[in-house]
Amino acid sequence: MEQLLGQFSLGLFILQTVIFVCLVLLLKKFAWKPILDAVNEREEGIKNALQSAENARKEMQLLQADNELILQEARIERDALLKEAREMRDKMIADSKQDAQAEGARMIEQAKAAIAAEKNAAMAELKNQVSALSIEIAEKLVKQELTDKAAQTKLIEKLLTEVKAN
Repeated sequence: MEQLLGQFSLGLFILQTVIFVCLVLLLKKFAWKPILDAVNEREEGIKNALQSAENARKEMQLLQADNELILQEARIERDALLKEAREMRDKMIADSKQDAQAEGARMIEQAKAAIAAEKNAAMAELKNQVSALSIEIAEKLVKQELTDKAAQTKLIEKLLTEVKAN
């Protein structure tokens, strides 16, 4: 260190100081301002990117909340449509059952009416046949002049046997 102090030159020192100051001034004019501007620009870009990312995150949260709400509304609407479809199906089944029961009752009533009409027709036919037979028996009895009561009884029995056979 003593060697350095022994070789100290004031002119060299001043020259080095002037060169250093010029270098600092040149750096300040040409290098520091662009470097600081670039650093500030980069810092601003990072801030903007962080702000954009935060805005995007908030927007995603809002979209997700909206999607949840839309999905929930869609589920509610689907459930309502399914409920309405079930109710319509049940109503259609009930209406079909009611219509089938009414049709069955109507057919039963028609069958009963047809049976009653057939029965009445058969009874009328039977009455006609009985009356025709009675008239025929009476005619035969009247045609034959019977004096004997035993012969009349025998004739009636014979006619009844004939009627039973027919």
